[in-house]
Amino acid sequence: MMISLRFTKHAEHMLARREIDRAWVALTVERPQQREEPGDGTVHYHRVIPERGGRTLRVIVNPETDPPIVVTTFFDRRLKGREP
Repeated sequence: MMISLRFTKHAEHMLARREIDRAWVALTVERPQQREEPGDGTVHYHRVIPERGGRTLRVIVNPETDPPIVVTTFFDRRLKGREP
């Protein structure tokens, strides 16, 4: 069962613009390889996506809402070529 998530308009735009599959976003949030809490109320989830050449997807979520809101998502170039 996939986690229930909402997406901001910005996140929806980034999904389309960056050709990011919603299933990758859900997988990254459900089973992250790394999780960060930067102290700004968001949680950052990271996961390598083999279908995108092993690039690392970063999903930034506001977990304080029900369901959680995806603020943005992108392939993190800072983590290119290595596991998060």
